[in-house]
Amino acid sequence: MRQFVSGNLNYSSWSIRPLLVARKVNLPVEEVIVPLDFPETTAQLKALSPTAKVPLLIWDGLEIWESLAIAEFIAEWAPPGAVWPLDPEKRAIARAVSSEMHAGFQAIRQLCSMDIRGRHPTPDMTPELEADIRRLQAMWSGLRAKYGSGGPFLFGAWSAADAFYTPVVTRFRTYGLPLSGAAAEYSAAVLEDPLFRTLEEQAKLEPWWIKYGPGGTGRSTGYLKP
Repeated sequence: MRQFVSGNLNYSSWSIRPLLVARKVNLPVEEVIVPLDFPETTAQLKALSPTAKVPLLIWDGLEIWESLAIAEFIAEWAPPGAVWPLDPEKRAIARAVSSEMHAGFQAIRQLCSMDIRGRHPTPDMTPELEADIRRLQAMWSGLRAKYGSGGPFLFGAWSAADAFYTPVVTRFRTYGLPLSGAAAEYSAAVLEDPLFRTLEEQAKLEPWWIKYGPGGTGRSTGYLKP
């Protein structure tokens, strides 16, 4: 059995990072969505995942339950250069910034929960959120300047680094956060990419909603009216 198990495409940022990688290289898997934060969600995930969390890649009996690990597995399956840049320097930096996303940016995660199809008021600009935005502005602009020749993405051609930052790009749009220059151009390129546009249309059609309390807490869920 080969399955990619994810949460809602509209809300589960951890799911769509490796899912975009899988789709980019046409990984032959069945995609399964387990809607998050419903009463039955935990039981459904416990039946599938050793951590009861998403994402999860099931590949011929192998279970891989962590987003970076899934991306690395796909990179080994795919042709060289399809997931990470071929150039060793670019590849090392692409992995570094992807790991930085994986471990950091807590303020933007907590104050600006991912909602691809939604549009929400800009939150109060705390020092922590301002620092996250400043770092992303500098990072995206700097990577584009140093490594971005040959394409509109962080390292020119698309790579897993762009998959890992796609959920952040959507937050800038959803909450009207400020970006300028090369960073704004990069954000626009991600949102216009057919890979994202397909996912965005699927997210719009999902029947579930999640609402968050202050700071991303106090979740409630339900179904959109038909």
